[in-house]
Amino acid sequence: MHLPALLYAEDDLEIAEMTIEVLSEQYDVDHESDGNAALAQALRRPYAVMVLDRRLPGMDGVELVRAIRTARIATPILLLTALGAIDDRVTGLDAGANDYLVKPFAFEELLARLRALTRSAATAGRRCEIGSWTLVPETQALYTESGARITLTDTETRLLAALAASPEHVFTRDELLAAVFASGEAPVSPGSVETYVHYVRSKAGHSLIETVRGRGYRLGVPE
Repeated sequence: MHLPALLYAEDDLEIAEMTIEVLSEQYDVDHESDGNAALAQALRRPYAVMVLDRRLPGMDGVELVRAIRTARIATPILLLTALGAIDDRVTGLDAGANDYLVKPFAFEELLARLRALTRSAATAGRRCEIGSWTLVPETQALYTESGARITLTDTETRLLAALAASPEHVFTRDELLAAVFASGEAPVSPGSVETYVHYVRSKAGHSLIETVRGRGYRLGVPE
């Protein structure tokens, strides 16, 4: 049976041995104990998911996540951390990790989180080209031509993805309200579209979303 490939980076060999034994029942596991070696492996082979420890020699977990995302690799990443502070978790997520799990963890929870990550990746669009820039919806990241990473919120990502799906179409406010805020997770007002267009422009430049006077918005060209 063909198993999905998983990259696992952990320098504690005792923990790694136990974890690999569990993961190998469901994944084809490549294990690295050094951050630099893990990055080289991530660039060499496509993976279904990655499990990376926060504390690694050579290159720590957060630096490793940033390097993987800078390389425009959209593979879901679960960050393992022994750090309990919220700021440390936020740092990992902001770097581009999709989820985190605090040590010590139950293997059942690890496997459940990996299943959730791979399900989300399977149903999400991998990437959208916006001129010379790249939007990666599942990591909520926009990459410039030079490879710089712009972190977006979930709503900002949905807005850009909707525009990029039909780049020549001029979207009315009502169309964008339906496409971007359809989940109903929070109340929205007619001005929500303008608010999030402003947010995206403040991060990525005014030209990325073009205003068509009297009609609405369409995808622009990044400068």
